[in-house]
Amino acid sequence: MVSWEYVILVVIVGLLTYIRGALDLFGSIFMVIMGIIIIFTAGINWLLLIIVFLILGFVSTKYQHRYKKDIGVYEGTRSVKNVISNGIVPFIMAAFGNYAGFVGSIAVATADTLASEIGVVDRTPRLITTFKKVPPGTDGGISPVGTAAGIIGAGIIGAFAYLLGITPDPFNAMKVAVISGTFGCFVDSILGAVLESRNYITNEHVNLFATISGAFLGILIV
Repeated sequence: MVSWEYVILVVIVGLLTYIRGALDLFGSIFMVIMGIIIIFTAGINWLLLIIVFLILGFVSTKYQHRYKKDIGVYEGTRSVKNVISNGIVPFIMAAFGNYAGFVGSIAVATADTLASEIGVVDRTPRLITTFKKVPPGTDGGISPVGTAAGIIGAGIIGAFAYLLGITPDPFNAMKVAVISGTFGCFVDSILGAVLESRNYITNEHVNLFATISGAFLGILIV
């Protein structure tokens, strides 16, 4: 039986994300709805892993935010579109109890967020398709700092997936998270360079496809 205290916790987290400006109103509401469903289908520990992602995302977004504002790449408050594009795949994986797809997709969302938010401070990024130097914040731009941040972020998700009892052993947890997270992060960059930069798809589409790739890879490598 699920304790309603967990439901209250989700509502509080949703309220805090709205008050702190991490998500807009509809983004916070949608996150709360998904969180409650995850509690009743998969359990509180699966939701806690998503909260770890949210905390990492919030901290990395605030990292050197003044510089990001100066160069015009600071996102600030994210909308319901961001919640859906990053969260719908983990939500589906959790609803069906597929831990590998769940961890893989969250690892991608985390790796991409940290790579983007921390990597943007590296002033010499290169386009992933040509390796030519591009301005910080360019769709498809990658950097050593961003790549390292993404891999570390994926590793953190793997570590918490094991500590929370979502994956059966630490090696498996790290394997799924780091490999899937890194792969999905590069998929995100390639899609950004090839399609998003030409306005064929939006950033939300890129995030969705990247998390799908991470979920599938996570399932395949278990």
